[in-house]
Amino acid sequence: MAVQRFFLQNVIAVIWDFDKTLIPGYMQQPLLDEYGVKADQFWQEVNALPRLYAERGVTVSKDTAYLNHILTHVRHGIFKNLTNEKLKELGGKLEFYPGLPEFLRTVKNVIAENPVFSQHEIRVEHYVVSTGIKPMIEGSAVYQYVDGVWACEFIEDIIPPKSKPQLKMEAEGEKCISQIGYMLDNTTKTRAIFEINKGTNKDSRIDVNASIAEEHRRVPIPNMVYIADGPSDIPSFSVINQYGGKTFAVWNKVDRESFAQVVRLGEQRRVQAYGEADYREGTQTYLWIIHNVSSIARRIVQDRTSTLTQIMQPPPNHIVPSQNGTQPRNHSIPSTKSQEHP
Repeated sequence: MAVQRFFLQNVIAVIWDFDKTLIPGYMQQPLLDEYGVKADQFWQEVNALPRLYAERGVTVSKDTAYLNHILTHVRHGIFKNLTNEKLKELGGKLEFYPGLPEFLRTVKNVIAENPVFSQHEIRVEHYVVSTGIKPMIEGSAVYQYVDGVWACEFIEDIIPPKSKPQLKMEAEGEKCISQIGYMLDNTTKTRAIFEINKGTNKDSRIDVNASIAEEHRRVPIPNMVYIADGPSDIPSFSVINQYGGKTFAVWNKVDRESFAQVVRLGEQRRVQAYGEADYREGTQTYLWIIHNVSSIARRIVQDRTSTLTQIMQPPPNHIVPSQNGTQPRNHSIPSTKSQEHP
């Protein structure tokens, strides 16, 4: 008896890093510019924090140290009254690589407008998985084409001690970000991959740590394409490669080191291919992504067609004796307009 699947597994997930993958630099730049903070100084201070705190016997994650440094700037009045809404507004100032954000729409349309793929209800979903700031991504130009974002978040309204959880809490003091709500580092990005894989982001009843058979997962990893820029995404590249997905690295044409970086990733077989971060029609990156998304869609069609063939039983036939009466032959019942096919 055929096993009924919980999900149709007809979704292709294109998963994007953000900084230096969709945009040329770091998303925090508009924030620093807004408050007149020099980027070089800010990042030098951030890079020094793990060492300085280690001298005090405290371990600090280098991937997310910048979040605490932002909050330090808020407490010292440098990022005065910084709110999540302000971060979202600053996200609107982010400038993207050539071809974006229109390319994200194009990838979806290539599948949606293909009659063979649409017959099987195959579709593309875009996800951003970043160690950056979620409100800034939500305020950016690509967000309208994105189906989900995993990134770091700040809390504004702090719930004080001894509060009754059923009551609406008022913010303590001025409304501004004051605590870290959610952190994503280079290693925990892989958790987001498995949440997409299992469908946790679409059905809250599904825990990412629950044991779920492959045939019941919403987006099989072979249906995923992961696109990023460098070594910080090696854990995610490894997961996608290990389970049969597609991996691609991009480099910035004005940064020769970024090119050398993705070449090393290719030589080490960390990624399956790489190209310039130019998403305009006809570029290598454009063609590679479109080709592989379409290839995944064709494989989904083949899998679904094969499954239908396996579970479908032929209709019964009339047994008609041969002319000499010794060799019976099977003849299917002739079709008529009134005949039904359950």
